[in-house]
Amino acid sequence: MKQTMKHQSLLSGIKSLGIMLSLGLALASCTKDDVSQNPAKPNEEENKNLTTFVAGGENKTRTSMDYDSGDFYWEAGDYIYVKDDDGVLQKSSNAPTQKVASFRYRVPGKFGASASYKVYYLGKNSNGSKVTISTNQTQTAPDNTEHFGIAGDYGTATATGAVGGSIFSFQLEHQPAYLVFQPYTSNTILQNCYLTKVEVSSDNDIAETYTVRLPKGKLVASVGTGSNKIVLTTKDPTSGSSYYYGFPLGNSAADVTNNGAYMVIKPGTHTLRVRYWVKDVATGVEGTITKTLSQATYAANTYYDMTANLDVKDYDGDHYYMWDAQEQYWKGHEWWSANRHQPVLNNSGNGNYAQNNADPNNRWYHEGSGSPFNATQSCATLPNANELSWYCKYGDPRWDGDELWTTMGHLYKGGMWFKKKSVLQAEGHYNTEKSADGSTDLRTTWKKYQNNNSSINNSGLPSAADAGNYFYLPALGAYVNFGGLDSVGVLGRYWSSSAYPGSSYGPLAYHLYFYSGYVNVGYIHRFYGLRVDGFE
Repeated sequence: MKQTMKHQSLLSGIKSLGIMLSLGLALASCTKDDVSQNPAKPNEEENKNLTTFVAGGENKTRTSMDYDSGDFYWEAGDYIYVKDDDGVLQKSSNAPTQKVASFRYRVPGKFGASASYKVYYLGKNSNGSKVTISTNQTQTAPDNTEHFGIAGDYGTATATGAVGGSIFSFQLEHQPAYLVFQPYTSNTILQNCYLTKVEVSSDNDIAETYTVRLPKGKLVASVGTGSNKIVLTTKDPTSGSSYYYGFPLGNSAADVTNNGAYMVIKPGTHTLRVRYWVKDVATGVEGTITKTLSQATYAANTYYDMTANLDVKDYDGDHYYMWDAQEQYWKGHEWWSANRHQPVLNNSGNGNYAQNNADPNNRWYHEGSGSPFNATQSCATLPNANELSWYCKYGDPRWDGDELWTTMGHLYKGGMWFKKKSVLQAEGHYNTEKSADGSTDLRTTWKKYQNNNSSINNSGLPSAADAGNYFYLPALGAYVNFGGLDSVGVLGRYWSSSAYPGSSYGPLAYHLYFYSGYVNVGYIHRFYGLRVDGFE
């Protein structure tokens, strides 16, 4: 999946966040000019002893953004806070009731002794002294930023003017960074799906609660409130709405108007992993497409275009083999060929598999026995049974029931993450000659290894910083009795290069076997069609 990132400061060009605020002390009687500028607030007694903050019409410092023009707007329920002459943080007594380009705020308190005042926009999830960049954000329509205030957008400024004057001006600087996700795809399967959420995790905190510390008025991160993951839901929960299922993915090029999704994050230097959650409404399959980004600095008051060409890993149907056969299980009968006898769906079968060692396509398993008896053909380069035991016991297996992939024209999910061979070697947990108990050679002595530790399902994915130390094996199932395809998306079966030592139970070979919550190194009959690939 290709993902690119570019950024634009919200202080430059038409993205300017400048604003002019007029502070006029409201006396017992309003002037004609005051009334004409704010006819919706004619009650003079109501506005008595309030200071007026006016956001000018041509200015850009507001709380939701039009992506193309850079214009910002005040949204319903947007309040501002101003630190007055007594050092008290005063909340405006009014707020917009709808989306507007300008608005006249009324703020209680004393504003006459200073030439400058600290101004805060604390979003809509604030209690007046704190603001939280939320770990759960929701956007109900594409290319819409009305959720910024609830998601944790906030800004600060110093208003300047004359002591005792009535006009103060400031330029609000929004403090978070903003990610603008713009997924697209040429995959015809995905084009019929919907984007239901975007999950971003980091090697450090990207969500935080900030507290206004008086008397200096600094915004300070509150200890213990951070989180390294944010989930942005991209659906409208209203039944029958245009985006009830999510944002559409029918576009083959980035199009912010079609599915643009905005996330508010804590600025800083982060290594981000982005998981795009995609759902096929017709089949009910919902899963993720993951991209890990290189470390980058995400500056405050800046938006970052996160364009992503969504695709899923496609696993071919040509790497199922009987153990160490010369040719793959469906050679000459591939699902994509003229003789398309290969089953492509679970619980379907076909009789055109190898029946004996006289198979004209050389698909029969490697016969023979010994202690050891090692593969010399299709399985020769695979890990041996000893090596598989180290993956099982020390590979920190982690089940991933969400990552999407395709095989033979169909969409699936489910697989296991393991530590790479190089990582196990560096940790002293890898040996080709001895299994994970440090003494038994599985090529000459039978022993079963299994791992059903709760961490398999409970540890979650490898962290964004640690992701490069793991590899993924999809649950591609196997061809079992009578050429039947079994358990794709449910379990994985991968051959080793080692035959079972001895022949008392028939022609067997070692394999790695896994499903949700469980990993096993055991034996299975050589005539089954298991995967021959995937290890790192």
